[in-house]
Amino acid sequence: MLGSHLNLIAPISPSLSRLSCLHPSSSLPAADLLKAASRKLIFATKAHSVSTKTHSVSTMATEEENVGNVKRQLAKLFEVSLRTIVPDEPEVEPLVVACAGKFGDYQCNNAMGLWSKIKGKGTDFKGPPSVGQAIMKNLPKSEIIESCSVAGPGFVNVVLSKKWIAKSIQKMLIDGIEKWAPQLQIKRAVVDFSSPNIAKEMHVGHLRSTIIGDTLARTLEFSNVEVLRRNHVGDWGTQFGMLIEFLFEKFPNVEEVSETAIGDLQAFYKASKQRFDDDPAFKERAQQAVVRLQGGEPKYRNAWLKICEISRKEFHRVYERLGVHLEEKGESFYNPYIPGVLKELSDLGLIEESQGARVIFLQGFNIPLIVVKSDGGYNYASTDLTALWYRLNEEKADWIIYVTDVGQQQHFDMFFKAAKRAGWLPTDDALKPKVTHVGFGLVLGEDGKRFRTRSSEVVRLVDLLDEAKDRSKTALLERGKAEEWTENELDQTAEAVGYSAVKYADLKNNRLTNYTFDFDQMLNDKGNTAVYLLYAHARICSIIRKSGRNMEELKKTGEIVLDHTGERELGLHLLQFSENVEETCTNLLPNVLCEYLYNLSEVFTKKFYSNCQVVGSPEETSRLLLCEATAIVMRKCFNLLGIEPVYKI
Repeated sequence: MLGSHLNLIAPISPSLSRLSCLHPSSSLPAADLLKAASRKLIFATKAHSVSTKTHSVSTMATEEENVGNVKRQLAKLFEVSLRTIVPDEPEVEPLVVACAGKFGDYQCNNAMGLWSKIKGKGTDFKGPPSVGQAIMKNLPKSEIIESCSVAGPGFVNVVLSKKWIAKSIQKMLIDGIEKWAPQLQIKRAVVDFSSPNIAKEMHVGHLRSTIIGDTLARTLEFSNVEVLRRNHVGDWGTQFGMLIEFLFEKFPNVEEVSETAIGDLQAFYKASKQRFDDDPAFKERAQQAVVRLQGGEPKYRNAWLKICEISRKEFHRVYERLGVHLEEKGESFYNPYIPGVLKELSDLGLIEESQGARVIFLQGFNIPLIVVKSDGGYNYASTDLTALWYRLNEEKADWIIYVTDVGQQQHFDMFFKAAKRAGWLPTDDALKPKVTHVGFGLVLGEDGKRFRTRSSEVVRLVDLLDEAKDRSKTALLERGKAEEWTENELDQTAEAVGYSAVKYADLKNNRLTNYTFDFDQMLNDKGNTAVYLLYAHARICSIIRKSGRNMEELKKTGEIVLDHTGERELGLHLLQFSENVEETCTNLLPNVLCEYLYNLSEVFTKKFYSNCQVVGSPEETSRLLLCEATAIVMRKCFNLLGIEPVYKI
């Protein structure tokens, strides 16, 4: 059944998510097709009839579950057909893709693969085209489909019913966009993201993890997954010895320490590190401070808590600007669990002694995974294995997602493999519980190197976001908005546009690639930018306002009609929202959603609004409802990307 398979429809890369449908070599009118399908189903053998009835009931249930997901609804119809024509090949799953072409809206691509399975098994089929014809003829009757045709080597092109498209959009307007949320077979997920180090300020290097992680958490939450947003901060380790000793030197009374007194936390960290490197006596005291902290001495623990508190205030400034919410469970949280977890791994025979350290040897890696250092201390591997154990056993997560740079890929590959050896995770990555490392590339400057200030310092994230807001406000002032808006409106819009521009410029790229940070490009109001998209949304809101119509009343009494090609194209694109959100979740690629949003804006502007007069036309009611539907879908996309919409510009 479709409901029990997360990957029934094979994941599609963004570049392949829409194919060009081939010209049909033959086609049947919809009525004849449905009659043929009905005859075939009626005269099937008793066993096949039972099978077909079962699938039909499932189809009806799943259409309700996946009411907004066209691809999944079509997949259920093609599943009925496939089970009918090849009952002995139950593992064959429908391969349905959206396609951009005048011969179909979607395409079923099972014929060639199916032919290779059944060829030579005494089948009556003569090749992929005849398999495609059979798939088409055995499709059950459905209001979804207007017509079908078979092209080339058995590709089944599907044209959706424009009445059904219109009805589906109208239902969403009444029931709400949540009805179009994907239904994933995941109940609870942990998304581990951002994760800065205590006593170090957040810099541009934390930007990607924070906003990619937030978007993935938002899309999973929208898809009815319980998401545990985890901030695995670096709040434990040997560096705290030097920080605490330096704090004692500067402030003998720790209770008097404040954020103002310490000043620049990054400078404080650097000064303590310099002292640690240059002064052997200080270094020795710092090392003893670590032991005392880990031993729980109140004086040292209070100093540690004070440093953590000041850092969190710094982090909060960034998270507040970005609209990001996390629950902190840092390294210190898992520290008490480490001995028990390592004992479990040792009892399983996984941990061995090597050159004074305790390690796990893993096949396929030329270095072992060190879980206890030669000096007896713990490290990233010991903490990460313990955090994984906790998330599996205490938090009962189905899916644990780690959002860090691609440079950490080997570390994750190694400790994931160790967890599989321990039996914590299934060896088959398709089964649950599962773990995924979401890697991402670098943020570069215009010189093609890591993005830094002119003095080669890393760029503070707070400064970068403030500059984005300032530049956005300058652009608004140049457009004369100071004369039209209040200071509060100006400030709020500048903030929404500035922060959104930074986020979208990152998220629209495939996360695995590096990208160049360029304020001028990201704040451009033309092209694939947040500014362009926010302005497009504001224009749609303006059209609706100028009509003077009550949209809530129109939703109840009006009717959407898609007679113009521009109207139908917009309606079809709106209906593909759910499958794009699902692909974003399944492949953990925010750029898929960005591409969908940008294309929606382009279709609205260039195909619909440029060709279809809205206000004052005979079709005003229908077209206003299409405008409203577009605005709703755009706002939900903005919400999933962590972008604040603007309603006037």
